[in-house]
Amino acid sequence: MDRLWAPWRMAYIKNPGKSDENFITRCDKETKDRENLVVMRTDLSIVLLNRYPYNNGHLLVAPRREVADFGHMTDAELLDSQKVLREMIGALSKLLKCEGCNVGLNLGKAAGAGLPQHLHWHIVPRWNGDTNFMTTTGDARVIIESLDELWLQLRRALNLPAA
Repeated sequence: MDRLWAPWRMAYIKNPGKSDENFITRCDKETKDRENLVVMRTDLSIVLLNRYPYNNGHLLVAPRREVADFGHMTDAELLDSQKVLREMIGALSKLLKCEGCNVGLNLGKAAGAGLPQHLHWHIVPRWNGDTNFMTTTGDARVIIESLDELWLQLRRALNLPAA
């Protein structure tokens, strides 16, 4: 019998969506980047690994300033976030050899935003044939690498310190 081991999911199962805490802002203010899965920052943007990934390499890109919609972003924030998206897609493509990426943004609670007060893009690496029986019949995803190991690899790929 095969076993899927994902103990980090229990925190989400016990408290799904019960916190109003803005984890992006909290993670940006703290210095525990590895523990908080902060991959990188620019002056205006922040990149985090998704703690509950849809696929291996699932990243979140957000403005560092808490902002809920495009109308409140500065031109500089919008341009910076798009450049960071491009850089992260390039890093994921090189590192994970993905064959494509889904890039999405849920604006507002009605659109499915889990953190509606702080807009953020999702980058989900994809491979031909990555939807398999686990997803269609078992309603489960298999993440093939630990978040900590992927964090280290991305930091190295971006020439950032791994400490």
